[in-house]
Amino acid sequence: MSEPSSRKALDFPQPEPGPRAVRSAADRLDSWKEIAGHLRRGARTLQRWEREQGLPVHRLRHDQGSTIYAYKSELDAWMARQRTVVEMHPPADEETGLSIAVLPFTDISREKDQGYFCEGMAEEIINALSRIQGLRVASRTSAFQFKAAPADSREIGRRLRVGTLLEGSVRKAENRLRIAVQLIDAESGYQLWAGRYDREMSDVFSIQEEIAKNIVDTLAVTLTAEETGALRKTPTRDVQAYDYYLRGRKFYYRYNRRDVEFAIQLFAHAIELDPAYALAHAGLADCWSYIYFNAERSEHARQEADTASLRAVELDPGSAQAQASRGLSLSLSRRNEDADRTFETAIRLDPGLFEAHYFYARHAFACGELEKAVGLYEDAMRVQPENYQAPLLVAQSFDVLGRPEEARACRERGIRNAEEHLKLSPEDARAVYMAANGLAALGEKERGFEWAQRALRMEPDEPMVLYNIGCIYSLLGKLDEAIEVLEKAVRRGLTHRGWYEHDSNLDPLRATPRFQKLLDAL
Repeated sequence: MSEPSSRKALDFPQPEPGPRAVRSAADRLDSWKEIAGHLRRGARTLQRWEREQGLPVHRLRHDQGSTIYAYKSELDAWMARQRTVVEMHPPADEETGLSIAVLPFTDISREKDQGYFCEGMAEEIINALSRIQGLRVASRTSAFQFKAAPADSREIGRRLRVGTLLEGSVRKAENRLRIAVQLIDAESGYQLWAGRYDREMSDVFSIQEEIAKNIVDTLAVTLTAEETGALRKTPTRDVQAYDYYLRGRKFYYRYNRRDVEFAIQLFAHAIELDPAYALAHAGLADCWSYIYFNAERSEHARQEADTASLRAVELDPGSAQAQASRGLSLSLSRRNEDADRTFETAIRLDPGLFEAHYFYARHAFACGELEKAVGLYEDAMRVQPENYQAPLLVAQSFDVLGRPEEARACRERGIRNAEEHLKLSPEDARAVYMAANGLAALGEKERGFEWAQRALRMEPDEPMVLYNIGCIYSLLGKLDEAIEVLEKAVRRGLTHRGWYEHDSNLDPLRATPRFQKLLDAL
């Protein structure tokens, strides 16, 4: 990504207060929000006027970057002089749809071993900003795709459909943190705000809060009392527990059994240090739900997911993430009405939480509510347009509903998204086998088979990979190969009889004695 901070604003002379002006406190405005309110214009319009037309805004430089201020008398005089510019942007032309992408922070630590912490910092800021109704925030998955493929600010803004970007760097050494951030206008690369923090690790939550608050002030977003309180909310008081939590999320997002088992250990360490850490309980619940759903349908795994998710919502009923984790656990326990209510609570708390829509859609599909599942998958795709899973899964619902054109369009979209995702995460076997399934369903048999083989080479013993490769082989007419990998999936622990009985991908196998024997053994 280019260095936007190196771009210079146009150097307009700033009016200096005359010797007779000892300005009163009432004449001073101390944020973009206050300036926007005084001039009745959107913050981005005013920031553009500052760099292009010389709007008199002052900056006070200090150790943490800079803060802005302005004087009403200077602003009013400027507005009177710049009548032509002002008339092009009347008060009714207030800007709407304020938007931001928080890019993954760069690890500049000497050992380069803080990638999980950098991503976690950015993710926590995303979560905080996502609670604000007046601000559209690009999802974690959307923003993090630029970690390994830098682009200039204009390209990122265009692809993510956002007007501003937050980027930063982290240096972590023992108990010291040095964090530098800048908020930039995506179109011009112009720096809107910058901050630098050199603090103890124990101040990490204060730093996150200050960054979020400065973003809100710079963009002149009006907060409700509830949103203001949410920005100040601290997930845990134990910094080491927070570190374990961030490491756990990093492993969980890899979506394979080995890494999920590592995540379980890390979340458990976080809970040992802070038993009241709701998000750590939610993370632990998600891991056990993954194990139950994808690898080991044991009562032990289901009970662990139930216990952890229940504790998460007891500790923080206002957490959308905790509610979504609870909904998934209830779904696995077939407590369908309770799951419906819990997922709906999660969506009400945070309409931008992808997992709430996505897991609710999968739950609705499992309950046979296909129209409802379609609507929820579409909501998930609106929240994360670049996600590959939702479009590839909703295609199956469109097939069953007799809507082949929509099924094809979703598969094509899902395959494109998977290809983009794999440029950045080439080790993600799930993206490979889901795209392979889409290719097979579209009739691209040779390419579908090649991708299936690729996934199998990546994770030859992962039960979910084996099951999905069996589905792909079945669609491709390779029935003996399909039965072989499905039998291996059963031996590795994926024994959910309903999948083998009802998955339409396996229909070509149903008349074979070997498949009937497999069903009888479940």
